[in-house]
Amino acid sequence: MVKTIEYIDGVVRMIDQTRLPNEKVFVDCKTVEDVGHAIKTMIIRGAPAIGVAAAMGISLAADAIDAPDFDTFYAELETKCAALGQSRPTAVNLAWAIERMQRIARDNSAMSVSDIKMRLKQEALSICEEDISANQAMGNHGQTLIASGQTVLTHCNAGALATAGFGTALGVIRAAISAGKDIKVLANETRPFLQGARLTAWELKEENIPVKLITDNMCGFFMKKGEVDAVVVGADRIAGNGDVANKIGTYMVAVLAQKHNIPFYVAAPVSTLDLSLASGDDIPIEERSTEEVVTLNNKRIAPEDIEVAHPAFDITPNELVTAIITERGIAKPPFTQSLKQLAEKS
Repeated sequence: MVKTIEYIDGVVRMIDQTRLPNEKVFVDCKTVEDVGHAIKTMIIRGAPAIGVAAAMGISLAADAIDAPDFDTFYAELETKCAALGQSRPTAVNLAWAIERMQRIARDNSAMSVSDIKMRLKQEALSICEEDISANQAMGNHGQTLIASGQTVLTHCNAGALATAGFGTALGVIRAAISAGKDIKVLANETRPFLQGARLTAWELKEENIPVKLITDNMCGFFMKKGEVDAVVVGADRIAGNGDVANKIGTYMVAVLAQKHNIPFYVAAPVSTLDLSLASGDDIPIEERSTEEVVTLNNKRIAPEDIEVAHPAFDITPNELVTAIITERGIAKPPFTQSLKQLAEKS
């Protein structure tokens, strides 16, 4: 399985997901600004992976600060954290990781600055290891919902590439296969950035997991034919009532799944929960460049000066969600209660 991100000798190394599937290229980030650029330009993407990258980026920022005392050090660190936090607004794991790193610095303010820097590096590595373990636990919980012989539909990429390793939605599929189940995958291409075509299809093909690529507007066709048994997607933020922010097009898939009585599962770590938000109405939706819509492989596919919209995410209301799979267990409606219980579970 490909290593999405590593922290090696003061360098954050990540696979450039904008170059897949044609090239397998790694990018070395030497500063927190490099990490912020990688997040913003989707060199690295997927909520859990963004959180891991952010933690490592904060460690790089800390290492670069030359300060004689904690107050001076922390003031500069806060500035770097604030800038990094602006790189992508929808994925809550970004803010979660930054706050966790800041808290580690504050809790160890009595240490020397050099020791705080070492402690922050240790925390970033822990966040990476925790993510992989959480994904594996999530997969083990989620695979109980998938029966042998079923075909699972996915949207966007919620695999190893969207995490530190193993994956959320694809982790459920990997765990089901590891349990001896015969599973096939239908992968939506996921316009306009084609994460399904470029990344999900590539990941599954690399592991010889049966996958069929379809365009986003084909999923209703296959559902009506009875060729989809379950939908499993990831999430970038989940509100306290179970409303789910995920890649644009997810809401459409959820509506179709309900119409055809197909279970719709969301796989995401507890760090993706934002219980401070009452509903998905409060989740900020990132607007990305319209160039991603009007071009394909750097070739224009729409008329010049055409009006374009590009919300990168949409909100799937909780009544369309069958269950939310986390590393701590499976939440089912009413989500206001079940998600809170999982968040409080140690």
